[in-house]
Amino acid sequence: MRNFEILFDQAEPSPTADPAYAPYGNLGFPPPYPDHPWIYANFVQSIDGIASFLGKHPTGGDISHSQEDKWLMDLLRAHADAIIMGLNTLIEETRAAPELNQGRGPVYRVQDPALREFRARMGKGRERVIFVTASARLDPQKYRVFDGDLVDAYVLTTKSREERLQTSGMRTIIAGESGFVDLQLAVRRLRQELGIKHLLCEGGPTLYGHMSRAGLIDEKFVTISPVEIGLLVPPEQQDQEPHDVQRGAPAHRPTTFTAPGFLPDNAPWWQWMSCRRVGDHEFNRYRRR
Repeated sequence: MRNFEILFDQAEPSPTADPAYAPYGNLGFPPPYPDHPWIYANFVQSIDGIASFLGKHPTGGDISHSQEDKWLMDLLRAHADAIIMGLNTLIEETRAAPELNQGRGPVYRVQDPALREFRARMGKGRERVIFVTASARLDPQKYRVFDGDLVDAYVLTTKSREERLQTSGMRTIIAGESGFVDLQLAVRRLRQELGIKHLLCEGGPTLYGHMSRAGLIDEKFVTISPVEIGLLVPPEQQDQEPHDVQRGAPAHRPTTFTAPGFLPDNAPWWQWMSCRRVGDHEFNRYRRR
């Protein structure tokens, strides 16, 4: 793996002088809020702003093709007390990679052994992954992440959907009565009940968009991969895909923000905190003003 070339960095220094930071340089975070975590997101996108090819290649890795981007994802996971993501991300990535864990999908843990040791040196506990779903239609036996041997997995849903999960033995977090999860209430509970100080949002774009609209994303790391993808799913891909893309939904690939947007008078602006480079890949960090 190559080292990151630091073009500029105005963010906090690292909390320790650990050698794990050597390839990247400083990486520090502000303290959490009294009532909810400091929340940061991580995405990779193409130079035309697309976050997924969809279909058989829905992951960020399909866009980045970068060992350094994969390593940075692990570094960001190592600093997080928990990861939060939409349940559809797990479903899509499991369906797209039938060879992974005997078809039972990804686990979303720190993969690099050295960074797992670094996480332990920072005093972090077991890795935790929180899946957000309004429908709570989930069979945990289908997904390796719920086995409990590598990470602690939780399902965040509403009270009206809790009954669907009661017989499965899954850890649940309830936020809201019905409909979409009450994200404001959810992050307060994560801080107060689970002690989560720093929370990493790994998407997908719909969950991220709703969290941003709720003012809950404090900063975001964005890797720009030197590839052009295009917004519309091309006909040749629709002909090859065995599921949603073939049926014509969705016809558009997502950006990192796939939720109702903003108006000119309430659109959030961001401060560009740092920029790094490895080859033709650009690694940016932004903080909400």
